[in-house]
Amino acid sequence: MPVLETIGFDLGHGETAVAKARVESIESPEMLEINNKKVQITALGWHPDLGYLVGEQALIQAGVTQLRISFKQKPNNEPNYRQTISHFLETYYHLLKDSKQIEGGTESQFFVGCPSGWSIREREDYQTLLKEAGIPQPRVIPESRAAFMQAKEAGKLEYDKLKSSVLIVDIGSSTTDFTLVKSLHEIPLDFGSNALGASLIDKAIFVRTLANHEEKTLLERVFEEYPHHQARCELACRKAKEDYFSNEALYSNSQSFARGFESINEQIYFIPQVNRAIAQEILHQSLAELEGKSWIESFREAVNEAKEKLDQQGIVPKVLLMTGGASRMKFTREICEEIFPEPETQVRPDPEPERCIALGLARVGRWDLRAAAFKDEINNLLDSKQLKQLIERHIPELIERLTQPLSEGLIENVIKRGLKDWQNNKIRTLADLENGMKTQAQQWMESDRTRQIINTQCISWFNSKIQSELAQETDPICRKFQIPRSSLRFEEGIDPGVVNPEISIGDAILADTVMFIVNLVIGGGTIGSIIALILTGHLTWPIALVYGVSVLAAGVEITRSKTQEAIKEKVDVPSWSRSMLLSDSKIDSICEEMNPELERVFREQLMENQQAFDELIRKVGQELKQALIAKAEEAVILIQ
Repeated sequence: MPVLETIGFDLGHGETAVAKARVESIESPEMLEINNKKVQITALGWHPDLGYLVGEQALIQAGVTQLRISFKQKPNNEPNYRQTISHFLETYYHLLKDSKQIEGGTESQFFVGCPSGWSIREREDYQTLLKEAGIPQPRVIPESRAAFMQAKEAGKLEYDKLKSSVLIVDIGSSTTDFTLVKSLHEIPLDFGSNALGASLIDKAIFVRTLANHEEKTLLERVFEEYPHHQARCELACRKAKEDYFSNEALYSNSQSFARGFESINEQIYFIPQVNRAIAQEILHQSLAELEGKSWIESFREAVNEAKEKLDQQGIVPKVLLMTGGASRMKFTREICEEIFPEPETQVRPDPEPERCIALGLARVGRWDLRAAAFKDEINNLLDSKQLKQLIERHIPELIERLTQPLSEGLIENVIKRGLKDWQNNKIRTLADLENGMKTQAQQWMESDRTRQIINTQCISWFNSKIQSELAQETDPICRKFQIPRSSLRFEEGIDPGVVNPEISIGDAILADTVMFIVNLVIGGGTIGSIIALILTGHLTWPIALVYGVSVLAAGVEITRSKTQEAIKEKVDVPSWSRSMLLSDSKIDSICEEMNPELERVFREQLMENQQAFDELIRKVGQELKQALIAKAEEAVILIQ
């Protein structure tokens, strides 16, 4: 069965969220619910009668004897870790399937997020763990890539921003990751991972609250004997932190606090509280997990390190995209804005960081599947006979377009100029004229001006003969994947907000074809044969009639070939007689007579030489394929 839906599974250290996207639709993914909530605390509880419970239910259900929270970490072989992850995923999967929110089985493919700093090996190990938990067809995707995709599809990144560089700062519960996405390529360039997660702030609040609690010793014994009580108290600390950073202005004075609450029993309560003074104290205190540095100091250093590494590559990101639940902390944005100032970089926090990754993962999954199918369609077109037949059918028209301007250009810039130079006594013998013409002809054929002539004719030919028929093949592909038809067309004036205008027909294709035609004309003897024809028919014999006696006196036998060679090599016609032998009107007449002859030679060389004709078809086809592949790579980003 084909995959019908992609499931974005954001198993976070602090929270978990799941979203679903239909593969054949471009509608926005939908958030799925567990326990009637779209975002759940990452918690796994064990109940003797109810079995494994997840999220809020694990926290509030009476009788839960075991409780685990904040258990996401790099894959390892520690049995408790693997069992916890496996039971959590398995329970989540069955709740989604039993509630008919997902199809399940081979019709659902799961895309599960991980910190972008995880190595390929760690991602593979995590994927193996997902399979062991019964998750069908799992793929592990960097969360930074999901954040980028969500921002793109939600319209937060304009096309010019997508083309340039975007720095993604993902501040999670366990890590803070920096990822660069550049030039439409969604393969993150990671700056590594660290232990800088927002859960360290939760723990610092927990330690402070416990240290100041009047029943500190008793609580320590309770936590040691009943770890699930400590887990609940840590969650209360997290709630106090989130309330404070969501409403900092409310807790700016010493008498107001953001509070959490957890009841140990009827007499003992654990009530963490945070206001501005306490938050500043915690953010600036040394933490062993951060090598003795404070949280705020470590975050500033991490952002500076990212800036330095980008500077070394000469990269200034157009956008700094902030995601992860902890990106709601105002000071993180202020530090990013300070180190990456406007207008060079725009700092954009995600308005819904708790949903961003799940939605982005679902989008990434759908995009990957649709992009692969799109590329298959393009490859099938490129490998088909239609493309070759299309080019072969219209190549004679390209040759016709080339013969006249090449012939006229060669006559005007080489032949006429050479004859004028001989007429004005700038050239001594006809042999010198022949050699000079050959050199000038080769230089003219290789000049930018001639290449521009050929290129212009190629473009005109492509637009009038190839473009419309090629569009008949590519337009259905664009319709199928719901992207603009212009995405695979080589049209001038394409809206830059729709597709990259830099890949135009003049730049993208036929460059090698132009060079092939130039080299074919030079190497095929066309120039030499035309020049010889001019000299023989229009100059050599008239000169022989006048100077034949002197040639005989030099001991040259009168034969046609010998006389031609002798006159070419030996006779230096006096300057006073040259204008009589070759007047301006005579030069014009010679050029006019030679034009159709030169066109015929060009035509024969390009069409009747079967090897050259086939090579020309191959060259055009090859370049057109390369251009379509480049267009397809650009168009992929438009797929939803």
